[in-house]
Amino acid sequence: MSTRFQIARLGAQGDGVADTPEGPLFIPFALPGETVTAAREKDRGTLMAVLEESPLRVEPPCRHFTECGGCALQHLEQQAYLDWKRGKIVQALKSRGLDVEVAATVPCAPHSRRRATFSVRRTEAGMLLGYNRAYSHHIIDIEECPIVEPQIEAALQMLRQLATLICHTQQAFHLTVTHTDSGLDVAAQDAGKLEDKARRAISAFAIREGLARVSVDGEIIVEPKKPAVSFGDVSVAPPPGGFLQAVASAEAVMAELVCGHLKKAKKVVDLFAGAGAFALRLAAKSEVHAVEGDAAALAALDRGFRFGSGLKRVVIEKRDLFRRPLTFKELGAYDGLAFDPPRAGAEDQCKQIAKSDVPLVAAVSCNPATLGRDLRILVDGGYKLTSVTPVDQFLWSPHVEAVALLEKPRKRR
Repeated sequence: MSTRFQIARLGAQGDGVADTPEGPLFIPFALPGETVTAAREKDRGTLMAVLEESPLRVEPPCRHFTECGGCALQHLEQQAYLDWKRGKIVQALKSRGLDVEVAATVPCAPHSRRRATFSVRRTEAGMLLGYNRAYSHHIIDIEECPIVEPQIEAALQMLRQLATLICHTQQAFHLTVTHTDSGLDVAAQDAGKLEDKARRAISAFAIREGLARVSVDGEIIVEPKKPAVSFGDVSVAPPPGGFLQAVASAEAVMAELVCGHLKKAKKVVDLFAGAGAFALRLAAKSEVHAVEGDAAALAALDRGFRFGSGLKRVVIEKRDLFRRPLTFKELGAYDGLAFDPPRAGAEDQCKQIAKSDVPLVAAVSCNPATLGRDLRILVDGGYKLTSVTPVDQFLWSPHVEAVALLEKPRKRR
């Protein structure tokens, strides 16, 4: 049985929210101002019909929208969508008592995502490859994907054929595909144990299809062309399945903000440095100490530095910054600092930064909630928050990146 509801606003995950006597009801694919009918189950509703449409409703560009769980907001007009993402940052900072002007969201174009992780499962009807339906383990087999780069979208059928060779499990597994300067880099996870015959078949297939690399559970099966991505003027070979910013243009915007803020720093420390997206760009003008817990990513960064040209010195350190953050005394050696932690943020590390005398800090975050918490720690430690810029690199999803820049006057010694 369906009931009529009035949509008041968008929730944090992009669902339309109706205020009811029983509490808020979250209805996916409904927009503020709309009158809809929905079937209710506890605090969630299934949209049945839109009786009165919002003027902000647009035609979704993908045939799989509302089935595939990859996108939540293809039906919302572009400027309203960007404003909503900016609002997530504004609200997160406001909840922590932080008063700063938040810039307009830097947009992300369709067909710009260079890295995507697909869910894959073998069935009697063939190999399913796509994304899970929202709140489900059911895989929606996709024929198109307007968020990924054209080279990945054009390869969907080829990836199904490759998945057939890789698959040695009855369970679902994941295939992460990255478009690199050398071609597609494919990393499978939890696909089962490979026999020698399968390895030979995968190798022959990868060479025939011009793939840069195929790896399974971190083991390189074949690498006809070493994958390469560019961090500024430096070429880096990322490790199999390693972290990479999803959209190259978004990474460039974030790096420009970080490097611009730290341009006068002679010695910079880059925390959670990954494979060097910021560190290797910063090294064009500053000496850099790059700290990262993942050994493979750090090795890629180091190789990029050693084969790069025109860079200042880059020193690497493998260190778990969650268990052993750099202390404020260690940070005293630097006049610039950048950090880009996982979604959990960098609470303990920020407590040390707050006690330090580092005058320039650039914080990058993919989680508004932990960003607000971490910035509050820094501001309470004497830093001034000078700017916050939202960056959209997860198109039509609830996720938003942000770059926050801070300053602290140096104490006279």
